[in-house]
Amino acid sequence: MPELPDIELYLEALDARIRNARLENLTLNSPFLLRSVQPPLSAAIGQPITAFRRIGKRIALGCANDTWLVLHLMIAGRLHWNRKAGRPLASFTFSTGTLHLTEAGSQHRASLHLAQGEDGLRALDPGGLEPLSCSLEQFDAALRRENHTLTRTLTDPHLFSGIGNAFSDEILHHARLSPVALSQKLSPEDATRLFHSTRDTLTTWIDRLRTQAAGAFPEKVTAFRPEMAVHGRYNLPCPVCATPVQRIRYASNETNYCPRCQTSGRLLADRSLSRLLGADWPRSIDELG
Repeated sequence: MPELPDIELYLEALDARIRNARLENLTLNSPFLLRSVQPPLSAAIGQPITAFRRIGKRIALGCANDTWLVLHLMIAGRLHWNRKAGRPLASFTFSTGTLHLTEAGSQHRASLHLAQGEDGLRALDPGGLEPLSCSLEQFDAALRRENHTLTRTLTDPHLFSGIGNAFSDEILHHARLSPVALSQKLSPEDATRLFHSTRDTLTTWIDRLRTQAAGAFPEKVTAFRPEMAVHGRYNLPCPVCATPVQRIRYASNETNYCPRCQTSGRLLADRSLSRLLGADWPRSIDELG
């Protein structure tokens, strides 16, 4: 799922291409995409796009009449400028070009909402704290609001805005914190380090993706990038200590971490594998041999 850095790059690319451009037509090729009734699609047709905003992991395009087009790409949705890349779920024809929305697979989780004004946008906002503009005190308060693992806390859209599994892995590796540490039990020093790691990791990746795009529309949006430290790098060497990256798998997700840098050499129990292996489950990275 595109997360905060990817969404910011999409917004920058769209701003450069469609600011003040009129939305001339909107073609929906899937009955599952549009999730709202009011305002109608006709409220946006013919309107110039004058505002761009990220709402969590959503892309919001504001029309001059204060109607907003709000896209949530979910896991497999992607945007393409002037190229279809398969059969699009929707095509937005502007006076400067065409934006296509595609989605891999058949689950159709991507969504489009139309909202009217600030009240309409607030109804779509999960309310998470913006990690790049909040203070340390605000970050600490959100962090400790509920007592969950750090992975769950960082990826909860009601607590923090725009962070998903990929960048929570990267942030926690940068902060040298275990993904299963409990948020309310963090020391003040650890919470401060996590605050700075969150900001450093996200801003570094925004800059990196901006450099890679070099002004082109971002077409290679993925949660798995070779420059990442741990996310999607199971069994590959940690870039800091060369220890093989480990993982915790749950449902369709997984958390990646370095046992040397983050858990003092301890292997975190994978729910399915550790139950299967029982006493044979290795307790530390050294037991893996």
